[in-house]
Order: sequence, then structure tokens, then C-alpha cells
Amino acid sequence: MNSLYRTMFFVPGNAPGKMTKAAIYGADCIIYDLEDAVSIHEKDAARDLVRHFLMEHRPDCRIGIRINAQDTSYYDEDVKTMVPLKPDFLRLPKSETAADIKNLDALITTYEQEANIPTGTIKIVATIETALGVYNAFQIASASKRVLAIGLGSEDFRVDMHMDRTDDGQEILFARNLISLAAHAASVMPIDYVYSNFKNAGGFTADVTFGKMLGFMGKSVIHPNQIPLVHAVYSPTDKEIEEAEKVMAAYKTAMANASGVIALDGKMIDKPIVTRAKVTLAYAGETRRKG
Repeated sequence: MNSLYRTMFFVPGNAPGKMTKAAIYGADCIIYDLEDAVSIHEKDAARDLVRHFLMEHRPDCRIGIRINAQDTSYYDEDVKTMVPLKPDFLRLPKSETAADIKNLDALITTYEQEANIPTGTIKIVATIETALGVYNAFQIASASKRVLAIGLGSEDFRVDMHMDRTDDGQEILFARNLISLAAHAASVMPIDYVYSNFKNAGGFTADVTFGKMLGFMGKSVIHPNQIPLVHAVYSPTDKEIEEAEKVMAAYKTAMANASGVIALDGKMIDKPIVTRAKVTLAYAGETRRKG
């Protein structure tokens, strides 16, 4: 199984047909949703459906479960039921403070121990959906070693901020920037927000490209058509791979000659450029293996 998280594909936890087909679309990660996609009248049934589905039909990709928020009556039972299935992570909506993450961390630990799962196995992805959450983004990202990633829940954030939605998302630019910055500062992944207009392929591709420029490392998606577009943006191009290989060859030659100066095509190569080349080649290896 690859280690990529370019795409986190949300699938409703109350839709067995969609759950069955989800793996064929090639997302790096599937998130079975117990929260927004499920009405209050189907919460228990969806939880039970996801449990039985993953016990019998676990796909060969990264698995996440979006549980219900901590201020709901479904939260504890969601965690208790999902932890024994050993998903890669639980995605916590409406994350606002470090205490929210620590609360979930402690609860996961309790149920890991009950299920004889090594403590720390199951990670946390925090969805930040309010002004307070964005303000506390770094504290959320650094609250626990379980935190794998943080991301923006843009629709709820807009509501909380009394914002009008625009086609290009300029109103959420500051929040996207801050979440990317906080994630990198805490050494976790920033995952970009859901672009809900899945029929607008051009706008979506531009949004993904802009998100990558902001430092995001993947995107949450809600439609299968969005998956290959995200992968195309986040996968290194042949030219980028070729340049990275040249940088690494020059670096290895300089190290072999004990030279403190690394040059390529008349330009100096410094440590950040070497680091970027290593990341590009590692990423290229994963994307080639994934296909």
C-alpha cells in the first residue's frame, strides 16, 4: 500500500452501493462519512453498515472514518465502534482547540487497549470549520502525535465568518494559508478543502493547482471525476523528475569528491534544492508504484 494522501475521497456511510464502488476510482484514501452525509435518523444504521462493510470488504488503500462531532450523542459510539476496525485515521469535524484533539486521543487509546491494538496505531485528521479553529490551527496540529493532517471545512467556516461564497474562493484564502502554515510548522500534512462544484473541471483544476502552490499536500474530494485531476496536479512531471535526478547526481558527485560546492548547469545548488529533489523523487516512486 502506498503512503500517498493526494486524494481523500468522501463516501457516504449510509450508501452501500457507493461504498462498494468507491475503491475502483483509484483514490489514495477513502473516507467513510458518518457525519454530514448521514441524516440524524440514520446515524446508528450508517455506523453499523460501515462496520460490517469494512469487516468484509476492506479496500486496498488508506482508510479514514469521519466521525460525528464531540458535541453530539454519536461521538463516543462512533469512536468505540470504528477503532477495532483499525482505520488509518479518524477524521474529527469541528476541531477548535487542542483539547478537542487530546480528548479524541485519549478515547482512541482506551478503545485501542480494549481491542489489543498497539497504542498510537490510529491517527487523527482534524477538520477546522470555525474562526476559533483557524485561529488555533497550530495548537490543533501539534496537540497529539496522532495528528496526521489538518484541513479546512470551508462551508461551515464561511457560515461562521458570515462570508459570501465566491467562485475563486478568495474569501477563504487567509484560512487556507494559515492552515497550510500551521500544518507545516507542526510537521503534519495540510489537506486542502472540498471544492463542491464537481461539474466545473476547469475551476477545480485551477483551485487544486493554487492549493499546491500554497503548500497543500492533497485535497479532499467528493466526486470520482475529481480524483484523476488532483493526481495529475500533485504527481511530479517528467521534467521535474529529470531535474531532480540531475540535482541528486550533482550532489552525489560533490559528496564523493568532498566538495563543499555543488553546481549544476552553472548554478549553485544549496541544501533546500537538494531536499526538494529528494522529495520529488520519493514522491515519483510512490506515484509510479500506485499507477
